[in-house]
Parts: sequence; C-alpha cells; structure tokens
Amino acid sequence: MELKVYSDRLSQPSRTILIFCKANGIEFEEVKIDLGKGQHLSAEYAALNPMKQVPAIVHGDFKLFESHAILIYLASAFPGVAHHWYPADIRERAKVHAVLDWHHTNLRRGSIGFIFNNTVCLAFGIPVNPVAAAKGEKLLSASLARIESFWLQEDGPFLLGNAKPTIADLALVCEIMQLEAGDKDDRDRILSPHKRVVKWMEDVKIASAPHFEEVHAIMGPVRDKLKQLKIQAIEKSE
Repeated sequence: MELKVYSDRLSQPSRTILIFCKANGIEFEEVKIDLGKGQHLSAEYAALNPMKQVPAIVHGDFKLFESHAILIYLASAFPGVAHHWYPADIRERAKVHAVLDWHHTNLRRGSIGFIFNNTVCLAFGIPVNPVAAAKGEKLLSASLARIESFWLQEDGPFLLGNAKPTIADLALVCEIMQLEAGDKDDRDRILSPHKRVVKWMEDVKIASAPHFEEVHAIMGPVRDKLKQLKIQAIEKSE
C-alpha cells in the first residue's frame, strides 16, 4: 500500500511527519498542500481531512489526520521503525502520550500565538497583532521552562530521561523550530535562557540527520520572505 503524506513544510506538524518517515525509511509520496494559496480549504482536501488542516495521510484505504495520531500510527504500522521512537512497554508509551497531550495545550498554543501573530500572519495578509504575540510569547517561554525543569530529566539527553528520542521529542522540537521563520533576535531572546532545551534540540537534529536539516531548509527562504513583508507593513503604516 502506498503512503501519501499531505503536507506543507511551513507547518511544524507536517515537518514532523516528513522527518519521521525519512528517518525510518518509510516510503511515501509527499503531496504538497500550499497553505498560502488556501489549498487546505478546498473541497477535495476536505474529503481527506474535514478539519482542513495539515498534515493528513492516506495509506491504502485508510485516511488519518492529526499529527500525533499519525505519528503513533506510522510507528505501529511499519515494522522497520526503530523501537525507541514509540516504546513497546505500555507505561513508557503512556508517558510519551502525556508529553504529546501537554504539547498541544501548552507549547503549541504558545508557539502559534507568538509566531503567527508576530510574523507568519503577514503571509496570509493578516496584520501583526502585538498583544496576541506577547501573550503567546509568555506561554511559549513558560512552556520552554517546563520542558527544561520537568520533561528533560537527568537520566538521558532526551525527554523523559530517555537515551534515544521518541516521537514526542521530534514533535516538540519541530514546534520550537518554527521560531526560525521569524526574527533572529526574537529567537535568541526566547531560547537563550534555556540552555538544556537548546542542547536537546541539537541532539534531536543529530539523531534524525540528515533529514531534519533537509526538511527544515525551507525556513531560511520563509524567514527572508516574511522579513520583507514585515518591512513593507511598517512602511505602509508610516
């Protein structure tokens, strides 16, 4: 059965799925859904994902959306996936699920709140919202502090004290990497207080090399484009 991954590399959950597939030798077809052009809103795509978001997958006659559910499915459905990504032990799996659940209500909310309202919104013709961006940054910074003080433990370099990364490590690091789309000063200000987080991010990159860097290569051009849009928006407001 051929696996199709519907994604836009501007989307952090999309990048997570692409990297996971590449790192585990899962053959797939990458089907680009251009968020900037509104392709995710089409009736054709809604037939695959009624939520009209990316990513989504089709594996034979099976359709699935929501990135965490997709990661769990891929780790379970393809026998070549290294066991450390999704542990066989039920209690270890439960811990991974706990991180993933925490991600969506904390780190992801803060990340989207800051990055979208500070920069990415410009790509969709929406003006910057400093109040919403500041609120998002506060939650993002608090989430990074919680990763550093709780989810990263002394036993190992990865989340939950593991010696090797799980799907949760990849999902969370791809989320934080969205900061690469914005201003470098903003990125440095937000990440610099969290040395263990920065080291952990580098460890995840290395563990999923060379695919992590390849999939994230889009961030440089996106950052340049958004920077220009921000300059134009400032000039119009003057």
